[in-house]
Amino acid sequence: MRQFSETELTAAVIRSFDDTPDPRAKFLLQELVKSLHDYVRRTDLTFEEWEYAIDFLTRTGQKCTSIRQEFILLSDVLGVSMLVDAVNHREREGATETTVLGPFYVEGAPELPMGANISLDHKGEPMFVHGRILDTAGRPIDGARIDVWQANDDGFYDVQQRGIQPDFNLRGVFRTAADGRYSFRSAKPKYYPIPDDGPVGRLLDELGRHPYRPAHLHYMIRAAGFQPLVTHIFDPTDPYIASDAVFGVKESLLVDFKRVHDPVKAEAHGFTGDFWEVERDFVLSRDGTAARNG
Repeated sequence: MRQFSETELTAAVIRSFDDTPDPRAKFLLQELVKSLHDYVRRTDLTFEEWEYAIDFLTRTGQKCTSIRQEFILLSDVLGVSMLVDAVNHREREGATETTVLGPFYVEGAPELPMGANISLDHKGEPMFVHGRILDTAGRPIDGARIDVWQANDDGFYDVQQRGIQPDFNLRGVFRTAADGRYSFRSAKPKYYPIPDDGPVGRLLDELGRHPYRPAHLHYMIRAAGFQPLVTHIFDPTDPYIASDAVFGVKESLLVDFKRVHDPVKAEAHGFTGDFWEVERDFVLSRDGTAARNG
């Protein structure tokens, strides 16, 4: 039986993928082995450290459920999610910048009429959000599908509080007409901690890092002939705007949240007092205009 030295072992494992039918899978696995083996050598990884890492990954997997993805959370706090986003969107050609999807997107949110209120628990300060969906030439996009979601005033998404929040609370789907305009009512978002009761939260605590995300709304926008857009809008006055736990803030995604004291406007939107107004346009790239890596 052949014995391998440190460097010979790496080469042998890389060669073991030589007959992999899928060339992309072969490339990804060989590069992964190179990086992992190099990390072990550079750090002089001990048995105790290796066992800790295996245990941490095991606990991370055990924390995953149908409504919670602890591995996405780990990817987020290590900056991997944002790095994957960055390398896949190197050229946006005037389109709105992207950011992380996050672990709480849910398919199947109800499609609602423009102007509908997605805040079903009626918590928090009322907010009116509106804008346009445009192409890079500034033309409105007809039939764009806008999927929005956010946490409630207590800092939880509906799937984190089954039986407490109504199903699909602070979620909705809207579809633009020929003018490309959209609008909906909601509650002003607040900063909140990412789920920190699992291994990822304990890791942050051991590293002396806080678990907070600044106030934001999620958007996923799709339209025929255009590349999908996954992004947020952020409140620039939030105390955690410069230290997002998942590194998701981009300057271009900061939007003014304006306090409105106007009884006539409030009544028109179905509010009984002051409310927040947010105006934000989104620009989509046509299919084939952004760089692809493969």
